[in-house]
Amino acid sequence: MLKEFQEFISKGNVMDLAVGVIIGAAFGKIVDSLVNDIIMPIVGAIFGGLDFNNYFLVLSSSVHSAALADAKKEGAVFAYGSFITVVLNFLILAFIIFLMVKAVNNLRKRLESEKPAPAAAPPPADVQLLTEIRDLLARK
Repeated sequence: MLKEFQEFISKGNVMDLAVGVIIGAAFGKIVDSLVNDIIMPIVGAIFGGLDFNNYFLVLSSSVHSAALADAKKEGAVFAYGSFITVVLNFLILAFIIFLMVKAVNNLRKRLESEKPAPAAAPPPADVQLLTEIRDLLARK
């Protein structure tokens, strides 16, 4: 069982997947920062200082706070503003990944179109021999 596990781990696809997950996690943090620190403040400024993170509906009579973090400590809240922010994160991340995949596909197409056509395979030996005989007879 240990040997099977070592074979599984040493395969290239598993290592590629691990690298992809690590890079994806780091990229997710970049997108979170982009949304929370750059885009949402601009959206908030455009719409009169709105902060989507503090938008919530009170589900418990014990909640009296106006800030989401404090309200969560007091009781149940429906934090739809946080959901809007997460959806915006997802849409931005999906769009960026779409652009990256599109760029890679365009690069592949360009590289394939620049490749010279494969050289024609030489004819079989019997065809070459018949061609030589034909050429010799044509010279006489």
